Amino acid sequence: MLEEQVKTALDNVRPSLQADGGDVEFVSISEDGTVSVKLTGACGGCPMAQMTIKMGIENYLKKEVPQVSAVVGV
Repeated sequence: MLEEQVKTALDNVRPSLQADGGDVEFVSISEDGTVSVKLTGACGGCPMAQMTIKMGIENYLKKEVPQVSAVVGV
């Protein structure tokens, strides 16, 4: 159920990334609430990718799914 909540929240973030030619893929979630994602397309090689993950995706996921403790890129 937690995984589905995270995937649904990522679906809400996806249009913003797609508008810039990128996307985000869910990879996994650990028992401590760390979500692993992969940025693809233009976002995959962007120098601002880490900021997008931390300031954008992580902040949003923590707000929508309180069990999320962190988001990391893989």
